[in-house]
Amino acid sequence: MVHVLSSRVLLRPTDPERSRVFYGDRLALPVYREFGTGVERGTVYFLGGGFLEVSGRSDTPPSPAVQLWLQVADAASAHEELRAKGVEIVRPPLKEPWGLVEMWISDPDGTRIVLVEVPEDHPLRYRPGM
Repeated sequence: MVHVLSSRVLLRPTDPERSRVFYGDRLALPVYREFGTGVERGTVYFLGGGFLEVSGRSDTPPSPAVQLWLQVADAASAHEELRAKGVEIVRPPLKEPWGLVEMWISDPDGTRIVLVEVPEDHPLRYRPGM
């Protein structure tokens, strides 16, 4: 069995500084750590129970098959805040047939990000024995 101690998503953006502005300033993700120097430095952000590392550089944007899922407390508030910061809103918050409220945005390289609100009555909030 593989005993995983920690994990993170790695992004290799086409423009690292532009992506750091997006994730650090516009999404206001808190920084866990930074390493290296200059424009090629790496930045690791907190993502709730995980991490997002923006480091290195890629000549091509990521595959559309790669998407991020971020849970937020209030999708409507996130929508207003991000729209005011100039973040591209791909789709405003909508309640899905499966009960989650989802809003879609896009990072500078086109990586799709879903911001998800889990309503109080949704099964994801149910914990057996609690």
